[in-house]
Amino acid sequence: MKRYSHLFEKVCEMDNLRLAHKNAQKGKKHYREVKKVNKCPERYLREIQRILKAKEYSTSKYETVVMKTSNGKVRTISKLPYFPDRIIQHAIMQITEPLWFKTLIRDTYSAIKGRGVHDGVRRLIKSLKDKSSTIYCLKLDIKKYYPSINNNILKKVIRQKIKDKDLLWLLDDVIDASEGVPIGNYLSQYFGNLYLSEFDHWMKEKQKIKHYFRYCDDVVVLHSDKAFLHSLYQRTERFLDKTRDLCVKENWQIFPVEARGIDFLGYVFYHDYTLHRKSIKMKFRKKISTIKRRWKAMSAETVINSVMSYYGWLKHANCKNLFNKYLDDNIYWIVKQKAKEIGIKNPLMGIR
Repeated sequence: MKRYSHLFEKVCEMDNLRLAHKNAQKGKKHYREVKKVNKCPERYLREIQRILKAKEYSTSKYETVVMKTSNGKVRTISKLPYFPDRIIQHAIMQITEPLWFKTLIRDTYSAIKGRGVHDGVRRLIKSLKDKSSTIYCLKLDIKKYYPSINNNILKKVIRQKIKDKDLLWLLDDVIDASEGVPIGNYLSQYFGNLYLSEFDHWMKEKQKIKHYFRYCDDVVVLHSDKAFLHSLYQRTERFLDKTRDLCVKENWQIFPVEARGIDFLGYVFYHDYTLHRKSIKMKFRKKISTIKRRWKAMSAETVINSVMSYYGWLKHANCKNLFNKYLDDNIYWIVKQKAKEIGIKNPLMGIR
């Protein structure tokens, strides 16, 4: 495997830092700390360049917030200051992402440009057309994945691709600033992908698995032989324990696809059709009900973005009845009025 050097100097270049500042502030320009940097960006970016080159940088202390996710899980979210930490992490990613991307298999999707949830949906639907090879499903995920990532193993994984001592100093500092990988950190999702990349290759190349999909720590394997999947699960447990110091959650399952469907990426997949996960359908129904009641008090952007985001989910599943029930004439008219307010065409035109 090719290993790269002379990367740290690229991270520190002013053009790269300017781009990092531009990317890091997307959706956050109203933050006080972002406004502060934007008053004199060149001064702040020069200071980042100076502390990096002088090796004076050390990852700041994390601010942690406990919050409940959309699926009801409680997560501890970690946050670093915008200056200098988040700008620096964007600067690192802009240089290293193309190198790390090459190590990833095609069917891993989390936090990867050009892929994401709906790319995974399309790929899984395509695989399920091969009915004879996808009779059974092995579904599993990792127990407390991000907090369980072993810092020393992660650093070894990073060194498989990078040999630049200066950049390794910087990456080690980010990694060692917490035990495990903190959820919410900009680099964390890519660290999560890299940490299981060898596992992905083991599945595809050593175990010869044709139909394999991973989104973060959620794994789906499809096969024609139930006994083979049970054997594969045992090997998977041993591999993850031995090479990554990870444990599989106790709720792993092996089941026939047609009997239960594969709950993955917000959808439930069968061989001939795809449905929405029940929780997403309930949220969609609640959102549409709120819009119908309160649309006059809601901004045009809020109404249109809400409706169209759910349409984006609906169009990837076989849910014509759900579509007709909730995106009805009333919603069509409301979206049309809101579109007029901001001078655009009705985005639902041609869809209904």
